[in-house]
Amino acid sequence: MKTQHIIEAVEAVQAAILANESQIESLDRAIGDGDHFINVRRGCEVLMGLRGEIAPLPPGEAFGKIGMKLLSTIGGASGPLISSFFIAMGKSLAGIAEPDRVQFAAAFAVGVEAIKSRGKADLGEKTMLDVLIPVSRLLQRLAEQGAPLPALCGQLAAEAHRNMLATRDMTATKGRASFLGERAIGHIDPGSKTCEVAIAAVCDTLKEPA
Repeated sequence: MKTQHIIEAVEAVQAAILANESQIESLDRAIGDGDHFINVRRGCEVLMGLRGEIAPLPPGEAFGKIGMKLLSTIGGASGPLISSFFIAMGKSLAGIAEPDRVQFAAAFAVGVEAIKSRGKADLGEKTMLDVLIPVSRLLQRLAEQGAPLPALCGQLAAEAHRNMLATRDMTATKGRASFLGERAIGHIDPGSKTCEVAIAAVCDTLKEPA
C-alpha cells in the first residue's frame, strides 16, 4: 500500500458519502443525534484538503496526520472514535515504507481495537463496530491466505453490507439510540451504514487484476 492509495480512498469515500446523504441522514434522524452526517461530511472535506500534505508521507505518518486532523475538526460522538482509529493505524505502520496486505490488515485490526477501547463497545451493541469487527477479522484471514485482491475486496464489501443490515434487528446499548430501548429495533445503525458505504468505496478503488 502506498500513500497514493490512501488519497484515492479518501476521494472515493467522500463521493460515496455524499451519494448516500439522504439515507444516512434519515437513519440518524430515526435513532441518532441528528448530526452524524454533518460531522462525517465535515471530516471528508477536511481530508480532501489534507491530500497535498500527506502525499509525500509514508502511509503510517499519513494515517497519523489524518487522525490528528480529524480529532481537531470532527464533533459529535463519532469524532474521537474515528480519530483514534487512524491514529492507532498510523502507530502500527510506523517505519514501514510500503505496507503489504498482511501488515495493513494488522493495522486495521489495531485501529478497530482502538475504537472498541475508546467507545467501550463491542459486537452486538448496534454501533459501527458491528461492521468494523467482522470486516477486520475477514480482512486478516483473507490477507494471510493470500486471496487475490478482487476476491478480497468483493468479500469485504459483502461482509460489511451483511453486518450493516444485521444492526436492524439489534437493541442499542451504546449512544443516544440506547435511550430508545426496543424502539431502536427495526432501524439500521447510522454509523454502521456509514462504515459500510466507506468500505465499499475503498474496495472499489482497490480492485485490480490478480
